[in-house]
Amino acid sequence: MSGALYTRDILRLAVSIPHQSRLDKPDGTAEVRSRTCGSRVTADIILSADRVIAQLGIEVSACALGQASAAILATEAIDKSADEIAEAKDHLAGFLTGSRETPGPWDKMDHLSAAKDHPGRHAAILLPYDAILAAFEAAATASEAA
Repeated sequence: MSGALYTRDILRLAVSIPHQSRLDKPDGTAEVRSRTCGSRVTADIILSADRVIAQLGIEVSACALGQASAAILATEAIDKSADEIAEAKDHLAGFLTGSRETPGPWDKMDHLSAAKDHPGRHAAILLPYDAILAAFEAAATASEAA
């Protein structure tokens, strides 16, 4: 069963995460960990004037599925708002739990389909989204304090 879970496409994505470096002066930064699997994702974001991601830095310590999910998200995240990231996360989460038919609108999200029947992996798949959304919250808090 694990052979079907870690497909060639998942493994290719896992080793191709873009934006894998921390940013020097991010507007928001966050580190999140999964209690279920121990995965960790740190995200730094710099926002444009219209509050979309202008720059992203991401560090991922996760299984191949978490890394693949991070690769898909990091590829799509530039020029996205917090609402767009949250919408993509909700769509993917709904797919994983069976309430949506497709994993989401972004390129290569369908590669995560094999994980649908493995609920123990869902937290790692959603963790990159949680990290970026928490970085948006940190940026909002920082701008309110300024």
